[in-house]
Amino acid sequence: MNQQKRVRRSFSADFKAQMVKLYQQGKSRSELVKQYDLTPSALDRWINQSSKSGSFKTKDYRTPEENELIALRKELKQLRMENDILKQAALIMARKSKS
Repeated sequence: MNQQKRVRRSFSADFKAQMVKLYQQGKSRSELVKQYDLTPSALDRWINQSSKSGSFKTKDYRTPEENELIALRKELKQLRMENDILKQAALIMARKSKS
C-alpha cells in the first residue's frame, strides 16, 4: 500500500478567514475539507483561533506563561552559546600561555 506524504502548505490569513466565514455561514466542515483539500485539524484550528482571538497568528493567543517559557528558552540558548565561546577562548589562551 503506497501512501503519499502530504506536502505542508501555508495559507494566508485572508484565506483562513474566508474558510471560517464559509463555515459560520453554514457550509459543512467536511465540504470545506474536501472542496479545498484541507486537513480537518487545520480547519478546526482556524475556527478555534478565530473565535478566541480573531487572529491566526500563534503569538496572538499564547498565554503569558507560554510567552515567558519561549523567552526563557531563547535566553538559555544564547547563554549556552556564549558559554561555549568562553570555553573555546579559555582553551586558546591556555595553549598560548604554554608556548
